[in-house]
Amino acid sequence: MNFLKNITSSQLFKITSLNSISVLIKIGVGLITSKVLAIFVGPSGMALVGNLRNFLTSVESVSTLGFQNGIVKYVAENEEDNLQFKKIFSTLFFSLLAVTIVISSVLFFFANHWNQVVFGSKLEYSYVFKVLAIILPLYASSIYLIAIINGLGRFKTVIYINIIGNIIGLFVTLFFIWKWLVLGALLSIIITPSLLFFVTVYYISKEISILDSISFSFFDFKIIKNLSHYFLMALVSGIFGPIVFLAIRNQVIDNIGLKEAGFWEAMTRISTYYLLFVNTLLTVYYYPKLVQAKTNEETKLVFWSFYKNVLPLFAVGLFVIYLLRGLMIKILFTQDFEPVSDLFLWQLVGDFLKAASWILGFQFFAKKMTKAFIVTEIVSLLILYFSSIYFINIFNIEGVVIAHAFTYGMYLLVLGIYFRKSLF
Repeated sequence: MNFLKNITSSQLFKITSLNSISVLIKIGVGLITSKVLAIFVGPSGMALVGNLRNFLTSVESVSTLGFQNGIVKYVAENEEDNLQFKKIFSTLFFSLLAVTIVISSVLFFFANHWNQVVFGSKLEYSYVFKVLAIILPLYASSIYLIAIINGLGRFKTVIYINIIGNIIGLFVTLFFIWKWLVLGALLSIIITPSLLFFVTVYYISKEISILDSISFSFFDFKIIKNLSHYFLMALVSGIFGPIVFLAIRNQVIDNIGLKEAGFWEAMTRISTYYLLFVNTLLTVYYYPKLVQAKTNEETKLVFWSFYKNVLPLFAVGLFVIYLLRGLMIKILFTQDFEPVSDLFLWQLVGDFLKAASWILGFQFFAKKMTKAFIVTEIVSLLILYFSSIYFINIFNIEGVVIAHAFTYGMYLLVLGIYFRKSLF
């Protein structure tokens, strides 16, 4: 009984439990929105949604300069230093303002060009990019503020924000899809995250005085220089990554079909939902722990805490998902999506390897290991692209998920060797 009491009273258990509720709500929202998407826009419309998601990830990385993980690190280290904290906050605010103005202008005035890049010349959704240009400052600001709250160690607050954001997103998405079908689905993807700005402002105002923390006199270029390492990391994963996925999806569309690309997007959506549990837990709980770890022994404790407490449960969850894949497809989508069932096995294998490698990958950000991250990320993206092309030619659409598993198997092996001193 004391053993169980110790477990249930631990911070990790409390954070994991609350995070599980957040993820369950996210999954519940995903169940509803995926079903609505399947009914109203079908596999072809879902493929277009996937293209916009990849593009939005790149825009997010550029507009935030990829500073999120760096913000968590420096806020966590300078939480008690009021002057340094104000310097961080002000520097980020003015940097964000300048960058988003430039990017919003490029998005707005070249909307037709971006429409052709993302959707092709036969479809006209340039209006989507103009809306994105207008609301981008709110979207980027919410990401910054959440990173600051996370850096302050307010884990529960971050999870509460995610819960509220998911609920808001549900109603916005349902209304937009019902009103404008495919256009509504695309608009909901970009509008929903921006609404989170108002939620984050409410919560962060309880922690700090925003107006007192913003002054150009606090602007410190050294902070930008220190955070530049994270921009280089984000440039690779946040920009090149989505470009690779966009290229692979276009390969699928050209060589197999738009509907099959929609099947892959459906599988990706399912994967995203159950990976939320691991990703959120890593970001909210384990990453700050890696930042604070000063020795290989301390880092080893963080790594193995994840492998012993989280990964086995995740493996069990993946096995259950595989057994229930047919039922999940019926619940989430429509009869048109039945071929998605063939994609589960290799996707689940790849996602297990992905989760196992994630905790090691976060060490790159925690210790500002810029060069090592860039090299491993570029190599993994090249492996993903070329293995996808190779396996698609042999196994058609199933080749994409086989390439996914192959890539993360190689990635985990490389990271395991690189961080062997912190692992063993």
